[in-house]
Amino acid sequence: MLIPRSLAALLVVAPAIAMAAPAPATVPLAPTAGRVVADRRLDATQPATGAVCSGGEVRCRAHVVTQASGQIHAFAAPVGWSPQDLRTAYQVDTAAQLPATIAIVDAYGYPSLESDLAVYRQQFGLPPCTRSNGCLRVVNQTGQTSPLPGPPTPDYDWTMETALDIQMVSAVCPSCKILVVQANDNSFDAMYTALFQAMAMHPAVVSNSWGGTESQVNIPAIEAALAQHPGIGVFAATGDNGYQGGGAGPDYPSTSPRVVAVGGTVLSKSSNARGWGEVAWAMAGSSCSDTLPKLATHAATACPRRAASDLSAVAGAPGLAVYNTHEGGWIAMQGTSAASPIVAAMFAARGLGDVIPEAIAGLASSFHDITAGSNGSCGNNLCNAGPGWDGPTGYGTPDVSKLGGGDGQDGEDGASVDVTAPLPGAVVAPGFAVVLAVTGSITITVKLDGSVIGTASAPPFQFSTPASTPPGPHVVTVIARDSTGEEFTDTIPVTVTGTGGSGAGPGPGSGDGPAQTGEAGGCAAGGGAGWALPLLGLALAWRRRRRSVG
Repeated sequence: MLIPRSLAALLVVAPAIAMAAPAPATVPLAPTAGRVVADRRLDATQPATGAVCSGGEVRCRAHVVTQASGQIHAFAAPVGWSPQDLRTAYQVDTAAQLPATIAIVDAYGYPSLESDLAVYRQQFGLPPCTRSNGCLRVVNQTGQTSPLPGPPTPDYDWTMETALDIQMVSAVCPSCKILVVQANDNSFDAMYTALFQAMAMHPAVVSNSWGGTESQVNIPAIEAALAQHPGIGVFAATGDNGYQGGGAGPDYPSTSPRVVAVGGTVLSKSSNARGWGEVAWAMAGSSCSDTLPKLATHAATACPRRAASDLSAVAGAPGLAVYNTHEGGWIAMQGTSAASPIVAAMFAARGLGDVIPEAIAGLASSFHDITAGSNGSCGNNLCNAGPGWDGPTGYGTPDVSKLGGGDGQDGEDGASVDVTAPLPGAVVAPGFAVVLAVTGSITITVKLDGSVIGTASAPPFQFSTPASTPPGPHVVTVIARDSTGEEFTDTIPVTVTGTGGSGAGPGPGSGDGPAQTGEAGGCAAGGGAGWALPLLGLALAWRRRRRSVG
């Protein structure tokens, strides 16, 4: 089914335009403990799971652990990975996080959203996140706090999806603010209206744990609307039905060249140096687009067009601990629906909220490369995990301690790096220069589209890119390593033209760079400079500290 003409028109104008029909008033949900969901058991070693959102035009990418009978399994206490587990597995230092607003787009109302979030955060010792303290804001698809949408039908409980999203953001970034935009329902019209409303409220990132088959949506209209909001990272789950949606086709919006596609893995405790093992999740989505263009950094993929995933995080067994009153309390959930908000929050909290898909390849040294596992029988890297990029896991899972951005301050020994040219989003001529201001004892490596163009440990820190660089989008990667061996990476997307340009041209949107957090209708406290995150590519700096996890 194509998006209605009315939405196609809406997508290319201001997304804050009110929809004709207001959402119905919220009504309480009756508990549905014991509800049976479709069994999605893979093998005897995996817990049975049921699809959470199994109907409608747009489906969420979540599964819930069930009993052998197929009934949703409600537990007396948390079961599955905890916030501490996630932070340990992905080297998340909450003390090094920047303030950021994470937007979550989901369907339908969720009356116990705030109280369920409070139970989750109290259980794991996280600070309160409420409407009253400014941490949490819930709006409808036109950006208003009232009326909120009515509840979902019992057949597909989107309250589980929303609970998973906001609780995973809480797990990896307890200090992040959360903006929830609730679509009236899970139609294409409502979901994409909610997505563009979320972007119009200027969060650091938007996470979308849902999707549909490419052939069902008006891709040109949606791509045009996405382009109206540069500087806001959009993340999307790749799906939970394996390669090409188990035969349904490429999954959109994860195949959009403007959206960071997040696949899934299975985590396990290990005796290795990391302390964790990780393989591709057998149900993780991966896709080869039917129509969308190939990324400049995806030369090694077997797909001639846009391929997904870009990166990944935990999605499989045993699942993530989630609290949802409607389903009986503590449940265990799986899916790339968990991976998307986890990764989105990690990037936002490191000052990388404006990341674009082309930049992910340049960050590969900051990822755990996942080399085992498969999600299909395609016979190549679109469904088989291996060294480097692959469909189920992309370039791997984040080692957050290595991601660029950091706390945006100089080191205690004065070591710092500033990328003075080019700025993110600059239009540059072939052979443009990469110019850095460096203090302290640092070794710099600069790459263009993953290929090293120069290394230096003494000034001048200026690097020339090849004059033969073809027109189109490219990614500059700056890797800085200090005397202790600590390494940080930053990426700068640029567009090369054949008619000249400026290596220090303006970033997306304005010369001052994109806003990372905005008023968001009250989601960003104070609205002052203290909540502005550093512009990607301008400050690659760090503070020497003992990086504790917790």
